[in-house]
Amino acid sequence: MANKLYKPLLIDSVLATEDLPKQRFVSFDGKVSKAGEKSYGICDVETESGQYAPIATVGILLIVAGGTITVGSTVSSDATGRAVVTGENQAVNGYALDAGAEGDVIRIIRGI
Repeated sequence: MANKLYKPLLIDSVLATEDLPKQRFVSFDGKVSKAGEKSYGICDVETESGQYAPIATVGILLIVAGGTITVGSTVSSDATGRAVVTGENQAVNGYALDAGAEGDVIRIIRGI
C-alpha cells in the first residue's frame, strides 16, 4: 500500500486537557472533539494530558475514519474525534480526498 500524501500548511499547539490519540479531531479546549463539533484541527501524535499537542490546522491532513466516507464528502467529528460524513446541523471540519471505511486512515483537506 502506498503512503498517503500528508501536507500540513500550518501546525499549532494546544495544551491537552485529556489524553489525545493521533489522527483525531481536537477541539479548541484541548480535548477530543465531540460529535458534530467544530474542531481546531487534527492531533499529529499521541499526546498525554498536560502536554502540548501538535495540531495540524490547515492543509492535506490524515485522520481516522469513523464510518464509510466517499471522495468529496464533507466531514465532521464523531464522538471519538474520527471523521464521519457531515450530518444536519454539524460543523464541517474538512473535505474527504479519499474514500474509506471505519478505521481507515484517509486524507482530508482543511482551509479551502
